[in-house]
Amino acid sequence: MKVTKISHIAIAGDNPEQTRVLYEDILGLKAEGSEAVRQEGVTTHFYQAGESSLELLEPLSAETPVGKFLEKRGPGLHHIALEVEGLDDYVQKLKDAGIVLLSDAPTVGAHDMRIIFIHPKSAGGVLIELCEKS
Repeated sequence: MKVTKISHIAIAGDNPEQTRVLYEDILGLKAEGSEAVRQEGVTTHFYQAGESSLELLEPLSAETPVGKFLEKRGPGLHHIALEVEGLDDYVQKLKDAGIVLLSDAPTVGAHDMRIIFIHPKSAGGVLIELCEKS
């Protein structure tokens, strides 16, 4: 069990073209592609930033979690994702410690990674995603 790196920092947004111009044209980040993740209700747009990525989350509808986030808070930081080895062991350890998770078990997210989220009230106000390569 170990955290291997910051996988990505996710930013909720509703203007992917404006973000593309900033990230690619101005900052020179390399686009890694876009992917609809229907079970999470988003289209993800990844940009390589060193060993990590920036992920723009674009909601598929206003009724999705990211759509509701944008309605309530507007565009901005959504979550920080940590890539781990031993996700199932982490899940059990978190549950044993009384840490609140957003689901009972990992699901599949972008890039076919296994993911689970730690609720912000258990993580100092920050939504944290733990992800592991399948």
